Amino acid sequence: MVEVLVTVVILTMGLLPLLQLQTRVQLAGLESYQRAQALVLLDDMASRLASNRRDAASYATTTGEGATCATSPTTPKDIDISEWCNALQGAGETTGTSKLGAMVGGRGCIEGIGNDEYLVTVAWQGLTPIAAPPDSVACGKGLYNGLIGSNGTTRSPCDNDLCRRTVTTLVRFATLN
Repeated sequence: MVEVLVTVVILTMGLLPLLQLQTRVQLAGLESYQRAQALVLLDDMASRLASNRRDAASYATTTGEGATCATSPTTPKDIDISEWCNALQGAGETTGTSKLGAMVGGRGCIEGIGNDEYLVTVAWQGLTPIAAPPDSVACGKGLYNGLIGSNGTTRSPCDNDLCRRTVTTLVRFATLN
């Protein structure tokens, strides 16, 4: 009986690291999925912006998590922003009324930076703290820190934007005569 107990203890001690490894693999897979989704949504809006270059200046916006997406847009710009808003909120895949088809807390920002250049950014909530994005990327800044605990004051490991993930692209338009 003692031999069986010792065997079970040794087996348990050997399997615990495998369980931790499996957990890390699942987290890495989910992080990778979110990054892939963000890149698809980033490319989508960059393409929409490029195809409607005459109205590009009116595209400057922040949308996604917490935003109310337009329900009956009429102009090409409003349609683009509304569809991007819904995609950032995960409308591509739903369960009941829950939208699940995008990143956690997905937000999109379009900023005009002058000279017919626009910075398109997608930001979302990462699952584990890593390095914060550069200060020059303002989209979602300070929105993914979070407080935890019953009193709402315990600091999260995500403080200082360590769980904010972003991808950006620069859309440039040539001057045509």
